[in-house]
Formats: sequence, C-alpha cells, structure tokens
Amino acid sequence: MEDREKLEGAVEAILFSMGESVEVTKLAKAIGLEVDETHKLIHTMMERYQTEERGIQIIELEEAYQMCTKQEYYDYLIQIALQPKEASLSDVMLETLSIIAYKQPVTKAEMEKIRGVKCDHAVNKLIEYNLVQELGRLDAPGRPILFGTTEEFLRNFGVDSKDNLPAINPVKLEDFKAEVEEEMKVKVDI
Repeated sequence: MEDREKLEGAVEAILFSMGESVEVTKLAKAIGLEVDETHKLIHTMMERYQTEERGIQIIELEEAYQMCTKQEYYDYLIQIALQPKEASLSDVMLETLSIIAYKQPVTKAEMEKIRGVKCDHAVNKLIEYNLVQELGRLDAPGRPILFGTTEEFLRNFGVDSKDNLPAINPVKLEDFKAEVEEEMKVKVDI
C-alpha cells in the first residue's frame, strides 16, 4: 500500500508541476510501471478525486493525463483573478530597474556587479510586473540573457522612449560616486 501511495504522489507531482497533459508512456516510464498499470493507477486516482471534495481532478486526453481544476470551483478562481494585483516596488527593485533602464541591454552579472549583491528575485518580480523583459542573449560564454525595459515601464514612468529617460544630475552623481568610494574604502579596511 505504501508503494502505491508513493506512486500516486509521484503522479500528482508530475501532473501538477508540468501544468499540461503528460503522455501516459512518459508517466509510466517516470514511475517505473507498465502503461496498463499506469492507466489503472491514474483511473483509481481519478475516481477518488471525484468522490472526495477536492478542487482538482485528473482528466484523460488521448493517451495523456492532465491535472486541472474542477469546474464547480471556477467561481472561486474568478474571484481571485478579479482582485487587483497591487504592484509595489521595493528599494531593491527600484535600484535594479534603474540599472536596467540606464544600462540596457544588460545581463544579471552586470547588474550584480553594480549592485554588489544578487538580483534574481528583483529581476523576476520586475518581469512579473511587466516592467522588464528578456531582449535576447549576449554572444559570450554561457550566452547570458540580456534584459531591458518594456513599453509598460515607459507608460508607468511617463517616458515616451528609453532615449528620453531623465538625465542623472551630475552633482548627485559625484556625491554618489564619493559615497561608493568611501564605502569601498571602509570594506577594504575591515
């Protein structure tokens, strides 16, 4: 019984993470069963999902299976989808966004060199908010992704073109450089 539960858990994990239909032959190979046994296992799961009050179900699509939401729960999903997503930008995201805006196209490595810390989370959030997008790949070892701003960025910040971004105040730039140099000096002394 324990093995069966583990196999069912594996099927759930696969179907959930794939988010689309998975051919039964691939499922069978992944969980180490014959195709017929895999069909039986999944049909047992499908029946149990129907009798229990679960929000998900497994459907069969031409020799493939997919996990999806039961139709009777669509109204709940719609309520969530209709709630406005409030996008707020943290200081880290604003700093990362400004680097991308002024240096684009730019790689994560270049951003991290400027910021001095990882910026994966900030970049992913900026992409999610549709302020940043992938522009392609740099023709260099590892082919790193190049990032730049989107039209949504321009609309949100009231700029008609990335060429018309506000100029950086030279006095503030010199103050900033002096701060950074002082900070670097302190780090070296420590």
